[in-house]
Amino acid sequence: QAPDSFPPLRSEAAVRVLRGRMKGIQGHCNSCYMDAALFSLFSCTSVLDSMLFKPFPLCDRNVQGILRDEIVNPLRRSGFVRASSVMHLREQLTDKGQCSSFTNAEKDPEEFLTLIMQQILGIEPLLRLQSGGQKEQDCYCYQIFMDQQEDLVVPDVQQLVERSFLSSDLKLVEIPSCFIIQMPRFGKEYKMFSKIIPSLELDITDLLLDSPRECCLCGDVATLECS
Repeated sequence: QAPDSFPPLRSEAAVRVLRGRMKGIQGHCNSCYMDAALFSLFSCTSVLDSMLFKPFPLCDRNVQGILRDEIVNPLRRSGFVRASSVMHLREQLTDKGQCSSFTNAEKDPEEFLTLIMQQILGIEPLLRLQSGGQKEQDCYCYQIFMDQQEDLVVPDVQQLVERSFLSSDLKLVEIPSCFIIQMPRFGKEYKMFSKIIPSLELDITDLLLDSPRECCLCGDVATLECS
């Protein structure tokens, strides 16, 4: 355990600490969905560090302490987290949640994030979405759904998000404080994309509801949108 707080890894430090053998979060007993989510959320960014420290209204301090001291701090300090630490968190999630299989079964990352953010820590939803002018929906992450598209062989995240929003007729009601995106799901037998290129920046201008945008013909403020 690492009782002190460590900042997220940046640039050369991230490469030095996280690259090589015995680095990252050790997998065990179908923990890959949680390992990947925790690594993405905390290794190199502080956007969600409030999860580690802030006394939210429903916050379970025991779970918060395990997440901070046994997983995030060791990951940032030495680049390695033991499987037993993740299992400790999974056992607590099993006790706090309504599902008894968090310690042995593979789960959808969205199920894990909703449980720990909403039920255990009591964090307000991170995203507000609207579909086809209907009622707004609050959620913690966005999962990309889309049909196979032959012109996308090695897509980047920007392309996937834009096409997914278009196909589902979705808009962001407001600029999110944190935009967690789950890539297209695949199983052992089928992969929609063999590779996805990370977009280091994400342009959400066209995804925002009622956001002033430039007309592509005259340059003035647009009044109509063609999907």
